[in-house]
Amino acid sequence: MKAVVVGAGLAGLTAATSLADAGVDVVVAEARDRVGGRMRGIEVAPGRWADAGAAYLGDRHVELHRLLSKHGLKTCPTTMEGASRFSLGEGARSRSGRFPPLPAVALGELFELLDGLARAVDVDAPWRTPDAEQLDSTTAAAWAQENLTYPEGKLFFPLFLGEMMAAAPSRISVLHMAFYLRSGGGIRYLNAFEGGAQQDRVADGAHALCEAMAAELGDRVRLADPVHAIHQDADGVTVRSASGSVRADAVVVAVPPVLADRIDFSPALPVARSTAHTAPGCAVKVHLVYPAPLWREHGLSGWSVSSDGPLLSTVDDSPPDGSVGVLTGFVTGDDAVEFSGLDPAEQRARALAQVRTLFPDLPAPTACHVTDWISDPHSRGCYAALFGPGDWIGLGPHLGAAHGRVRWAGTETSTEFFGLMEGAIRSGRRAAADILGNH
Repeated sequence: MKAVVVGAGLAGLTAATSLADAGVDVVVAEARDRVGGRMRGIEVAPGRWADAGAAYLGDRHVELHRLLSKHGLKTCPTTMEGASRFSLGEGARSRSGRFPPLPAVALGELFELLDGLARAVDVDAPWRTPDAEQLDSTTAAAWAQENLTYPEGKLFFPLFLGEMMAAAPSRISVLHMAFYLRSGGGIRYLNAFEGGAQQDRVADGAHALCEAMAAELGDRVRLADPVHAIHQDADGVTVRSASGSVRADAVVVAVPPVLADRIDFSPALPVARSTAHTAPGCAVKVHLVYPAPLWREHGLSGWSVSSDGPLLSTVDDSPPDGSVGVLTGFVTGDDAVEFSGLDPAEQRARALAQVRTLFPDLPAPTACHVTDWISDPHSRGCYAALFGPGDWIGLGPHLGAAHGRVRWAGTETSTEFFGLMEGAIRSGRRAAADILGNH
């Protein structure tokens, strides 16, 4: 049997290695000139890497841990020792821990309401959630305006969504918000470093996992080879790409929904993979490099949250040995859309100006790297696609359903850990198992 996998991100590589291990003749077609998809490494110093894309993992991400162990890759803890910095409309100030300096009653109301929404979701089939049509037709922004009593809760809500989902409240439905939180393990788990989904990082960069998996596949991975057509007939399927045509028995399409819709399918898909309301994940990552994690000398963890923008938050992503300091900034939501439209010099200038306010004792960084996922033509955003009003009702039942010989993978097709590396892996394994079980 022969199979073609479209996309060499984590989901596609997982599907391809699973099929290859079962004896299937596999070809992987990747549009980029590298593997990894939304996992990408930035070399911040010789042999020292920072994650420009997906980065963090927790103990519940068992499939990811299994793959890392298989390839001999180690993890390191996300450092959170020291005070945090907050700038929430009253100037920057320090505070112990990560809990923002806002009234507990306002934050309590917000998280109680969000937790109630998440608990009510049918995580295996969100479109079957009670009141799904109403929840899916309402934006998170409208929900917040109607349900949040305290102005401090309304201030913090978009910051929370930006951190968790790289989403602006106006771009997603309430159903998508609730599903995302439930799928990822709940608010407490998703939001936590120690004991949570952000507890660890891959010491050599998460991209190293994809490179190891691609090395296992060897020349079966074809780079700079975008697929533009997938045509099925009674005897098989023809996949047409920049390098030519490949005849196969099955195909796994492991690219984001908006990109899948650019492929010419014959027969046509019964339902598109995206709609006009499906938005790209609104994330831009900024890496500021220093000779060492200098903020620690001032009793700071490197963690910050700001309502002033463009950086919503920062975190210490320095390597475990402290040989170089890496302060990672996240620009998300509507701020990311605006930031993406700036020229590179202005992007750096705005990020540096904000960091000088948040961390006035730091010198100028030795380097500044900006990774703009919104404008990346082969990702159309990061962390994952954002499902807007009506998307779960219209698209949800079809996201994982086979289309003849075509199977789907990618974190957007997983109801487990949607938007995370763990979800991508599980989707790839599911697609491969489906092919093997039907041949």
